[in-house]
Amino acid sequence: MTTSSDAELIEAGRKLFAGDWRFIWASPSIATLPPMKGVEIAFAGRSNVGKSSLINALTGRNGLARTSHTPGRTQELIFFEGPQSAGDGDAGLRLVDMPGYGYAAASKVKIASWTSLIHQFLQGRASLARVYVLIDSRHGFKDVDNDVLTTLDKSAVSYQVVLTKADQVKPAELERTMATMLETLRKHPAAFPELLVTSSRTGAGMAELRGAMVKLLRERA
Repeated sequence: MTTSSDAELIEAGRKLFAGDWRFIWASPSIATLPPMKGVEIAFAGRSNVGKSSLINALTGRNGLARTSHTPGRTQELIFFEGPQSAGDGDAGLRLVDMPGYGYAAASKVKIASWTSLIHQFLQGRASLARVYVLIDSRHGFKDVDNDVLTTLDKSAVSYQVVLTKADQVKPAELERTMATMLETLRKHPAAFPELLVTSSRTGAGMAELRGAMVKLLRERA
């Protein structure tokens, strides 16, 4: 059941993401990061988990984040910036598309470089309010995902798991996957104890994810 508070957050999220979202920066290294400003929310996940598609669905702009059918193509931290949100504090919101991890066909040197970039960003970005860890609903957690969750725990970065491609899984199977994942998350101290379930194709869960970001903005204001 949706409470009046939830409904208000969802409406505020709709207005926030109906604004002018744009690409502002690409960083191949920590040395080239943009100056910290406002509130940043990052999206992490295995290659081809659907990060770019999710960002496009959130903002309603199909071409904002470039999607690729080639796993491991994105090798930079990609920053997108939204408008100032009246009523939610003075801080603007930035979305950060992080390089996909866990692509087996990439060279060991490249994997090490991506891993270092991700870990350094997580540990040294004071403006980073939350990381959404995207997990494919069809597969659940893999070993490489658990490694990232452990890194987030050590970095003391608040994070929440977002299931993608939920429309491609039968409801009963999805329920079983979610139960297993929630049990795993109880072992991770920095994890938010609830899952968000989404589909970029159907738009399911996008309103709730936008509302969660509005709530986070207000908490940081």
